[in-house]
Amino acid sequence: MLLFNCLYVILFLPMLMAQSPSKLSVRLFDSILQDYAFRALDHRPRTGIVLDANVPSNLKGIQVSALRLRSGSLRKRGFSFYKEFEIPVGVIEQPFVERLALVYHNLGHFSSLYSLPGYTFLAPVVGLLAYDASNLSATNLPELDIRASGKPILVKFPHLQEKDDGVSVSPMCVFFDLYGSVEFDNVMRGNVCQATTQGHFSIVIEYTAPSPAPSLEIYPRPSDGNAGSRSKRNKLIIIIGSAIGWVFLVILLAIWLRKCRRRDRIQKLEEAAQSGVPLSMTTVGSMKVSVANVTRTRPKLENDYLPYSDY
Repeated sequence: MLLFNCLYVILFLPMLMAQSPSKLSVRLFDSILQDYAFRALDHRPRTGIVLDANVPSNLKGIQVSALRLRSGSLRKRGFSFYKEFEIPVGVIEQPFVERLALVYHNLGHFSSLYSLPGYTFLAPVVGLLAYDASNLSATNLPELDIRASGKPILVKFPHLQEKDDGVSVSPMCVFFDLYGSVEFDNVMRGNVCQATTQGHFSIVIEYTAPSPAPSLEIYPRPSDGNAGSRSKRNKLIIIIGSAIGWVFLVILLAIWLRKCRRRDRIQKLEEAAQSGVPLSMTTVGSMKVSVANVTRTRPKLENDYLPYSDY
């Protein structure tokens, strides 16, 4: 499998790099960097060693690294110096895995992907994401949910860009989670930010004139040639789900109409029964039956119409 992946990259990467660039979302970009980080682990599978990944020329300026650890070792010992991150003791992951991989991002000039109108970045955006490391050849893996149960995770930025003249606003830490939310916090002494979970981090300063929101344009990932088919499959699932929902609503409406018609029919029968002539009830054995009080025409014997004869 490893040899096949290497031949695939060597033969088809030049053709894919020659295609026109496409705008990619942040989540797809994280998946691309996960792929390159796992390639470094797959080539040199070592535990507890930070391995730098190789990225193509169109992603030059981005730093990607991978660190594979045992879950118990991360929880009991932490990891002191993983680039800008200091991981304390007590970090746990959900769901539990035996080994996990911590993927590091330094986006460099690609930090503009995380655009904040009205703010200026004083440091590049760095990220820390956790994945299941049981299969180092896997791609498009979902991130694990890691959280610091004791001391917070520290993100140290050694160098900041100089502020523009006349700007007196204090810098702020910014945190981008995996679901599109943005949070701000105070910067600690030494340009340090705190975090309790994974995501992307930087230091920003508020600017009077909002900057335009640039977009990231990169080439598709070499190993991800099924993005179009996945998009079509997702649309088909949405259409089928909508159709099933409408059929279910129609069935419910038909059942409700049937119950309404039955209720109206029973009500009409009850009204007809109440509007008729009431009959008396009598008991015959163990049953109650209706009887008439009197008859309208009393019966007469035929003998009453015959003349009397003398014998």
